[in-house]
Amino acid sequence: MTGTLINVITIIIGSLLGILFGSKLPERIRNTVISVLGLFTLGLGIQMFLKTTNSLIVLIALLIGAILGEWWRIEEGLEHFGKKLQGSFARSLKNQDLSRFVEGFLAASILFCVGPMAILGSIQDGLSGDFSLLATKAIMDGFAAMSFAASMGIGVVFSSIPILLFQGGLSLLAVQAQPFITTAMINEMSAAGGVILAGIAIGNILGIRKIRSANFLPALFLAPLFVALLALMAG
Repeated sequence: MTGTLINVITIIIGSLLGILFGSKLPERIRNTVISVLGLFTLGLGIQMFLKTTNSLIVLIALLIGAILGEWWRIEEGLEHFGKKLQGSFARSLKNQDLSRFVEGFLAASILFCVGPMAILGSIQDGLSGDFSLLATKAIMDGFAAMSFAASMGIGVVFSSIPILLFQGGLSLLAVQAQPFITTAMINEMSAAGGVILAGIAIGNILGIRKIRSANFLPALFLAPLFVALLALMAG
């Protein structure tokens, strides 16, 4: 859970900085920082992919995973869930004094929790103890929290609570699965995750081309499954 704790701390610090200093940080600096984070995320994705010892497994897992993700409309579902949740709170609290607090809390919570990096990073942290992906996400969330808090106030600080529960819960579940996961399974899952991470960098952070990266998430479970099946067939 190390990565999740780092993520929580950066959200709190970013939110407090946003409340104290508002939007004094120039737009050009924010854009440059986002570019650096995007390129770093792309490099991290490539590094993760290079862990594979059987790229064919990764390719098949990604292809089948992407088809399943598109069929199940995972990314569309996550976006719809976030909008519906935010809309429900906005309608019920629009005339109350707490609306601004709830708006900041809800908007930030959805942004930080609903996304491939949160899921991928938490699983990686729990299985292998490698929290580099969540640490990268933490930096991005810190800057996002700063911007949110500048306009929405103290509610953004409390978005750290669902982050702790959601990502921490995923990591703990991954720890429980660890006895059944081999090194080869982790390597191929990490390689598939690296491709997903590269898609996030290109599509979501750098904005070069729209990629529905969340629809690739089934590959994270298919890759180790294929490794296990091959091991059974070989044995």
